[in-house]
Amino acid sequence: MSRENLSADSLIEATRSRAKFSGHGSSKGAAGYKVEGTDTNYEFLSASGQTSIINPRADGFGTIRIGAAWDMMKVRQKQNIMDKALGRTRTKLMDVDLDLGCLYEMQDGSRGALQAFGNLYGAFDRPPFIRHSGDEREGDEEGDDEYLEVNGSHWADIKRILVYVYIYDGAPHWASVKPQIQINVPGETPMVVTPGVGKSELPICVIGAIENVRNGIKLENFTEYYPGHAEMSRAFGWGLSWEDGKK
Repeated sequence: MSRENLSADSLIEATRSRAKFSGHGSSKGAAGYKVEGTDTNYEFLSASGQTSIINPRADGFGTIRIGAAWDMMKVRQKQNIMDKALGRTRTKLMDVDLDLGCLYEMQDGSRGALQAFGNLYGAFDRPPFIRHSGDEREGDEEGDDEYLEVNGSHWADIKRILVYVYIYDGAPHWASVKPQIQINVPGETPMVVTPGVGKSELPICVIGAIENVRNGIKLENFTEYYPGHAEMSRAFGWGLSWEDGKK
């Protein structure tokens, strides 16, 4: 679309998109999931309000990578008559389509959003200096399922980034999905932000924010849940206009 960088304050055309998504479940997300207390090479922010600071660098930060991962749990299925007679239980993986997105604000005041739904992929070498990888359709490779890349050479041009995951298809049940975002800044200990579980009926989880503080990086765990993109945008003062759409 002509406004894929989303410098304008509207997402109406984006949310009218009819792009086909995969609904592939958890295979890649689970492959990259990090466990606090086990993965000792990571710094974990696992409670709302926790923060981490990276000091400014004269030569910039290189490529900052923000990946999404989750550890899909099995849930119990309803027993049939035979199951009850045999004392048997059935389980299956949660059937959800989980996607990564962000809201961004530049130092000049321009704002927008990036996510695969609506083909809002951004750009790495021009504003907003953030690129979305796109929806992973197969889910059969190692590594992050979806990720954002931030051009750290232009970090001074970026004011803040709000990172969220959303369940488009499937019942929201965050306790079973257990999402997290992983932030890799070259030369720094990788950071993992895991939200606390709450309001499991709401489909959007704002996991954390990355803020430019005097050209350093401040990462904060937010753990806030919303019924839709518009409510999230209003709550954080982005002022974007959203309209319901379908994949």
